Amino acid sequence: MAAMRAQEFVAVVPVKPLSRGKSRLVGVDPAHRQALAEAFARDTVGAALGTPGVLSVVVVTDDARLARSLARDGCLVVPDGVTGDLNGSLVQAAAEAHRHWPRARPVALCSDLPALVPADLAQVLARIDVRASDRPAFVPDAAGVGTTLYSAPHALFAPRFGGPSRRAHLEAGALEIVDAAAGVRRDVDVVADLDRALALGAGPHTTEVAGRASTTLP
Repeated sequence: MAAMRAQEFVAVVPVKPLSRGKSRLVGVDPAHRQALAEAFARDTVGAALGTPGVLSVVVVTDDARLARSLARDGCLVVPDGVTGDLNGSLVQAAAEAHRHWPRARPVALCSDLPALVPADLAQVLARIDVRASDRPAFVPDAAGVGTTLYSAPHALFAPRFGGPSRRAHLEAGALEIVDAAAGVRRDVDVVADLDRALALGAGPHTTEVAGRASTTLP
Protein backbone atom coordinates (compact mmCIF):
# COMPACT_ATOMS: atom_id res chain seq x y z
CA MET A 1 0.00 0.00 0.00
CA ALA A 2 1.35 3.42 -0.92
CA ALA A 3 2.09 5.79 1.95
CA MET A 4 -0.37 8.61 2.44
CA ARG A 5 0.86 11.94 1.12
CA ALA A 6 1.41 14.58 3.79
CA GLN A 7 -0.84 17.63 3.64
CA GLU A 8 0.62 20.52 1.69
CA PHE A 9 0.07 24.15 2.60
CA VAL A 10 -0.04 27.61 1.07
CA ALA A 11 0.94 30.44 3.41
CA VAL A 12 -1.16 33.61 3.26
CA VAL A 13 0.63 36.68 4.65
CA PRO A 14 -1.13 40.06 4.96
CA VAL A 15 1.11 43.13 4.92
CA LYS A 16 -0.11 46.67 5.52
CA PRO A 17 1.30 49.43 3.31
CA LEU A 18 4.69 50.04 4.87
CA SER A 19 3.94 53.72 5.48
CA ARG A 20 1.26 52.61 7.97
CA GLY A 21 3.00 49.62 9.45
CA LYS A 22 4.25 49.14 13.01
CA SER A 23 2.86 52.41 14.39
CA ARG A 24 3.28 51.09 17.94
CA LEU A 25 7.08 51.10 17.68
CA VAL A 26 7.03 54.31 19.68
CA GLY A 27 10.20 56.36 19.63
CA VAL A 28 11.55 54.83 16.43
CA ASP A 29 12.27 57.23 13.59
CA PRO A 30 9.50 56.88 10.95
CA ALA A 31 11.93 55.89 8.19
CA HIS A 32 13.43 53.17 10.36
CA ARG A 33 9.97 52.04 11.47
CA GLN A 34 9.00 51.57 7.83
CA ALA A 35 12.23 49.72 7.12
CA LEU A 36 11.62 47.45 10.11
CA ALA A 37 8.08 46.68 8.94
CA GLU A 38 9.46 45.66 5.56
CA ALA A 39 12.23 43.60 7.17
CA PHE A 40 9.76 41.73 9.39
CA ALA A 41 7.62 40.90 6.36
CA ARG A 42 10.56 39.79 4.23
CA ASP A 43 11.93 37.53 6.98
CA THR A 44 8.49 36.03 7.62
CA VAL A 45 7.89 35.38 3.93
CA GLY A 46 11.41 34.05 3.46
CA ALA A 47 10.94 31.53 6.27
CA ALA A 48 7.62 30.39 4.82
CA LEU A 49 9.08 30.00 1.33
CA GLY A 50 11.82 27.82 2.78
CA THR A 51 9.50 25.55 4.76
CA PRO A 52 9.04 21.96 3.54
CA GLY A 53 5.43 21.33 2.65
CA VAL A 54 4.67 24.97 1.83
CA LEU A 55 3.95 25.11 -1.89
CA SER A 56 3.89 28.88 -2.15
CA VAL A 57 3.24 32.13 -0.31
CA VAL A 58 0.36 34.45 -1.14
CA VAL A 59 1.08 38.00 0.04
CA VAL A 60 -1.89 40.31 0.55
CA THR A 61 -0.79 43.93 0.23
CA ASP A 62 -1.58 47.27 -1.37
CA ASP A 63 2.06 48.36 -1.10
CA ALA A 64 3.11 48.46 -4.75
CA ARG A 65 6.88 48.52 -4.19
CA LEU A 66 6.82 45.65 -1.72
CA ALA A 67 4.48 43.72 -4.00
CA ARG A 68 6.93 43.94 -6.90
CA SER A 69 9.83 42.88 -4.70
CA LEU A 70 8.05 39.87 -3.18
CA ALA A 71 6.72 38.80 -6.57
CA ARG A 72 10.34 38.64 -7.78
CA ASP A 73 11.08 36.41 -4.79
CA GLY A 74 8.47 33.94 -6.01
CA CYS A 75 5.35 34.98 -4.08
CA LEU A 76 1.89 35.32 -5.54
CA VAL A 77 0.86 38.87 -4.59
CA VAL A 78 -2.78 39.94 -4.43
CA PRO A 79 -4.31 43.28 -3.40
CA ASP A 80 -6.07 43.81 -0.10
CA GLY A 81 -9.51 42.69 -1.16
CA VAL A 82 -11.66 44.00 1.70
CA THR A 83 -10.39 47.36 2.93
CA GLY A 84 -10.42 47.60 6.71
CA ASP A 85 -11.34 43.92 7.17
CA LEU A 86 -8.26 41.78 7.67
CA ASN A 87 -10.22 38.56 8.04
CA GLY A 88 -12.28 39.23 4.93
CA SER A 89 -9.11 39.89 2.95
CA LEU A 90 -7.56 36.65 4.22
CA VAL A 91 -10.64 34.68 3.16
CA GLN A 92 -10.43 36.17 -0.32
CA ALA A 93 -6.70 35.44 -0.54
CA ALA A 94 -7.27 31.87 0.64
CA ALA A 95 -9.84 31.45 -2.14
CA GLU A 96 -7.24 32.64 -4.65
CA ALA A 97 -4.75 30.17 -3.18
CA HIS A 98 -7.33 27.41 -3.52
CA ARG A 99 -7.80 28.30 -7.18
CA HIS A 100 -4.06 27.87 -7.83
CA TRP A 101 -3.39 24.96 -5.45
CA PRO A 102 -6.72 23.20 -4.83
CA ARG A 103 -5.26 20.41 -2.69
CA ALA A 104 -3.27 22.69 -0.41
CA ARG A 105 -4.51 23.90 2.95
CA PRO A 106 -4.29 27.65 3.59
CA VAL A 107 -2.34 28.88 6.60
CA ALA A 108 -2.50 32.56 7.54
CA LEU A 109 0.66 34.00 9.07
CA CYS A 110 1.18 37.38 10.68
CA SER A 111 3.77 39.37 8.75
CA ASP A 112 5.75 40.40 11.84
CA LEU A 113 7.43 37.14 12.84
CA PRO A 114 11.10 38.01 12.25
CA ALA A 115 12.38 35.09 14.34
CA LEU A 116 10.39 32.51 12.37
CA VAL A 117 12.51 29.71 10.88
CA PRO A 118 11.44 26.99 8.45
CA ALA A 119 12.06 24.09 10.84
CA ASP A 120 9.77 25.57 13.51
CA LEU A 121 7.01 26.37 11.02
CA ALA A 122 7.31 22.88 9.51
CA GLN A 123 6.90 21.38 12.99
CA VAL A 124 3.67 23.33 13.56
CA LEU A 125 2.30 22.34 10.16
CA ALA A 126 3.09 18.68 10.83
CA ARG A 127 1.16 18.88 14.11
CA ILE A 128 -1.78 20.44 12.33
CA ASP A 129 -1.67 17.65 9.73
CA VAL A 130 -1.79 14.97 12.45
CA ARG A 131 -4.00 16.59 15.09
CA ALA A 132 -6.32 18.89 13.12
CA SER A 133 -6.55 17.53 9.61
CA ASP A 134 -10.31 18.18 9.43
CA ARG A 135 -10.68 21.27 11.63
CA PRO A 136 -9.22 24.75 12.15
CA ALA A 137 -6.10 25.20 14.25
CA PHE A 138 -4.12 28.19 15.46
CA VAL A 139 -1.02 29.30 17.33
CA PRO A 140 -1.41 31.92 20.08
CA ASP A 141 1.01 34.81 20.30
CA ALA A 142 3.63 35.03 23.02
CA ALA A 143 1.32 37.13 25.21
CA GLY A 144 -1.42 34.50 25.02
CA VAL A 145 -3.96 37.05 23.80
CA GLY A 146 -3.63 37.23 20.02
CA THR A 147 -2.87 34.80 17.22
CA THR A 148 0.15 34.48 14.95
CA LEU A 149 -0.93 31.54 12.78
CA TYR A 150 -4.30 30.16 11.72
CA SER A 151 -5.06 27.29 9.39
CA ALA A 152 -8.16 25.39 8.30
CA PRO A 153 -9.36 23.27 5.42
CA HIS A 154 -10.45 25.61 2.65
CA ALA A 155 -14.17 25.07 3.26
CA LEU A 156 -13.78 25.94 6.96
CA PHE A 157 -11.31 28.80 6.62
CA ALA A 158 -12.69 31.58 8.85
CA PRO A 159 -9.91 33.43 10.72
CA ARG A 160 -10.72 35.73 13.62
CA PHE A 161 -7.62 37.91 13.86
CA GLY A 162 -7.81 41.17 15.77
CA GLY A 163 -8.05 41.96 19.48
CA PRO A 164 -8.30 38.92 21.79
CA SER A 165 -8.23 36.53 18.85
CA ARG A 166 -6.98 33.57 20.88
CA ARG A 167 -10.29 33.51 22.71
CA ALA A 168 -12.23 34.04 19.49
CA HIS A 169 -10.50 31.10 17.80
CA LEU A 170 -11.06 28.86 20.81
CA GLU A 171 -14.74 29.80 20.94
CA ALA A 172 -15.00 28.94 17.25
CA GLY A 173 -13.73 25.44 17.99
CA ALA A 174 -10.22 25.74 16.59
CA LEU A 175 -7.48 23.55 18.04
CA GLU A 176 -4.81 25.53 19.90
CA ILE A 177 -1.23 24.49 19.16
CA VAL A 178 0.25 25.31 22.54
CA ASP A 179 3.75 23.87 22.07
CA ALA A 180 4.85 25.92 19.07
CA ALA A 181 8.41 27.23 19.14
CA ALA A 182 9.02 30.73 20.42
CA GLY A 183 9.82 32.12 16.98
CA VAL A 184 6.37 31.14 15.70
CA ARG A 185 4.71 33.01 18.57
CA ARG A 186 6.91 36.13 18.77
CA ASP A 187 5.20 38.84 16.79
CA VAL A 188 6.52 42.40 17.09
CA ASP A 189 4.29 45.28 18.12
CA VAL A 190 6.49 47.32 20.47
CA VAL A 191 10.22 47.83 20.89
CA ALA A 192 10.43 45.28 23.71
CA ASP A 193 9.04 42.66 21.33
CA LEU A 194 11.75 43.50 18.82
CA ASP A 195 14.41 43.05 21.51
CA ARG A 196 12.98 39.61 22.31
CA ALA A 197 12.87 38.63 18.64
CA LEU A 198 16.49 39.67 18.18
CA ALA A 199 17.44 37.63 21.25
CA LEU A 200 15.73 34.57 19.74
CA GLY A 201 17.63 35.09 16.49
CA ALA A 202 15.87 37.27 13.96
CA GLY A 203 16.17 36.80 10.23
CA PRO A 204 18.77 38.59 8.11
CA HIS A 205 16.62 41.52 7.02
CA THR A 206 15.50 42.38 10.55
CA THR A 207 18.97 41.91 11.97
CA GLU A 208 20.46 44.24 9.37
CA VAL A 209 17.83 46.97 9.71
CA ALA A 210 17.78 46.79 13.51
CA GLY A 211 21.53 47.22 13.50
CA ARG A 212 21.23 50.36 11.38
CA ALA A 213 18.39 51.67 13.53
CA SER A 214 19.98 50.85 16.89
CA THR A 215 21.06 54.39 17.57
CA THR A 216 17.46 55.60 17.27
CA LEU A 217 15.72 52.81 19.19
CA PRO A 218 14.52 53.92 22.61
